[in-house]
Amino acid sequence: MGQTTRGIYPRDNGTWEVDKWWRKHRLRHSGFGSFEEAERWLIARLGQLREVAVHGAREIRTFDATAAHYVSLHQDKVSLETEIYLLKGVMPYIGALELHQVHDNTLKPYVDARLQAGRAHKTINTALGVVRRILNLAATSWRDDAGRTWLDKAPAITLLPLVGFQREPRPITWAEQRRLLPLLPDHLARMSLFTLNTGVRDDVVCSLRWEWEIKVPELGVSVFEVPRQHVKGRRRTRVVVCNSVAQSVIESCRGMHDDFVFVWRRERVKNVDQPPKMPYRPVERMLNTAWERARAAAELGDLHVHDLRHTVGMRLREAGVSGETISDLLWHTTNNMTHHYTMGQLVELLAALEKIKAEQAGWNKSLTTLRLEHEERRRELSPHKVPAQRKTA
Repeated sequence: MGQTTRGIYPRDNGTWEVDKWWRKHRLRHSGFGSFEEAERWLIARLGQLREVAVHGAREIRTFDATAAHYVSLHQDKVSLETEIYLLKGVMPYIGALELHQVHDNTLKPYVDARLQAGRAHKTINTALGVVRRILNLAATSWRDDAGRTWLDKAPAITLLPLVGFQREPRPITWAEQRRLLPLLPDHLARMSLFTLNTGVRDDVVCSLRWEWEIKVPELGVSVFEVPRQHVKGRRRTRVVVCNSVAQSVIESCRGMHDDFVFVWRRERVKNVDQPPKMPYRPVERMLNTAWERARAAAELGDLHVHDLRHTVGMRLREAGVSGETISDLLWHTTNNMTHHYTMGQLVELLAALEKIKAEQAGWNKSLTTLRLEHEERRRELSPHKVPAQRKTA
C-alpha cells in the first residue's frame, strides 16, 4: 500500500498522525515515527472494529477513552478534580493502551517515575486506585449493545506498602508558635496567625477575596462565604468565621489590594522613602522557601502549613468544644450539617474560636500536646545546659 491511505497525516515535528472515522468510530493517535508505523496501527484497529461488527467480538477500547467515559459519568463526584489530576499523570504511560493491556507491568514505569520524583506511596496508591476503579467498572458495570462488559476481567492492581511512609499530623505548641511567627515574613505571619485562629485550609487563605466578606455588626466580626469551587469536594459553599484575633489580621490587610485579602510585595531595603517598585500581588502558596527557612530556624523539622489546621483541631478539643462544632469549623463532612449558617450557629462557632485565641491555663491537654511540650523542654535543656548531677556521699 502506498502513502495514499486516507486518515494518515504528517505532523510539523516530523511524526505522523492517524485521524480517521469508520462507522461512527473515530480512530485517532499521534506520535508515529513513520508512515508505515501509523499505517500498521490503523490496519490493526480497523481489523479489530471489523471483528466487532462482523463476528460480534468485544470492542477494543483504550484506557484514555475509557477514563474520559468515567469522568463524564461522575461530574458530581466530590473527588473528581483530584482524580482528573492523578489521571493526567498516568496517561503518558497507559493512555494509549487497550484495557486488557493495563496491569502491574505496564503501570510499573509510572510507579518508578513517581518514586524517583519523591512522591509518597499514599499519593501513588491513590492514582493506582483510580485506575483500578475504572478497570473494575469496565469489567462489571459498563456493557456494549450486545450486553458484553467492556473488559473481560479486571486485573489485580498491586498497591505500594504504606507502613513507614505515612506522615502523622504535627500540631504545634504555643511556645513553638511564638518561636515561629516572628521568623516568617510579614505576609506569611499574618496568614499563619489567621489560619491558627480559623482552621481554614491554606489554599483557601491564599484565595480569600474581599467580595466574599460579610460583616456581622451584631458580633463585631466578619465572616467570609467561600464559593464551592474553592472548597475541597465542591459540595457547597462554606463559611470562614473570624474570631477577634483573625479579625485583627483582616483589618491589618484591608486596603492593600482591591480583590485579595492576603497579598505581598517586595519592600525596599534602600531608598525606603520612595514608593515600592512592585504593587501588592496575591500569594500563590504558603509552603514556600520563606516558610522552609523559618521552620528550620525555629527548629520545627518538616512542619507543614497544614499542621496549623491540625493545631486548631487539637486546641478546640482541649478547650472542650464539641465534636460537631469542630466539624463545622474545619468543614468536615457530616450527615447532620445544615446547608445554611444561622445567627445561632455563628454565635456558637465564634464562641468556640474565641477559646483558642490565646493560651489557656488548665490541664485539659491532649497526649499530643503533652508529648510536644515534653520534647520542647528537652530541647531547651540541651546537653550543655543540663546542670551537673550533685554527687551524694
